[in-house]
Amino acid sequence: MTIEKLKQEMIEMKKWVVVGVTEDKSKYGYKIFKKLNDKGYITHGVNPKYNEIEGYQIYESIKDIPEKVDCVSVVVNPKISNKLLDDISELGLKNVWFQPGSFDEETIDKANKLGLNIVYYDCLYVELG
Repeated sequence: MTIEKLKQEMIEMKKWVVVGVTEDKSKYGYKIFKKLNDKGYITHGVNPKYNEIEGYQIYESIKDIPEKVDCVSVVVNPKISNKLLDDISELGLKNVWFQPGSFDEETIDKANKLGLNIVYYDCLYVELG
């Protein structure tokens, strides 16, 4: 599948989790979470530093989310992303969108070995329009 087709398929999926959500409005962890919500997506946030942001419950771990999601938006540094892949795989999630800066070669190799559908280099915030 081409990267363009994969991006389009992911954008059409309705249940997302943003790992690395923040209340700092200048950061993509906030911007992506807000844009997904504003566009009507069911969006969950993961960041152990917060219990809630703007009225939305924020979870400590991706494992704490009460429903299965379609896509994972990753907005954390590669060390955290790499560990996160184990949880993603364990939960049976397949679609991962890495924000620029959230991955390294090791992370991409691991995601590929786990058989995940991945997008990287492309900014989800930009793609959402």
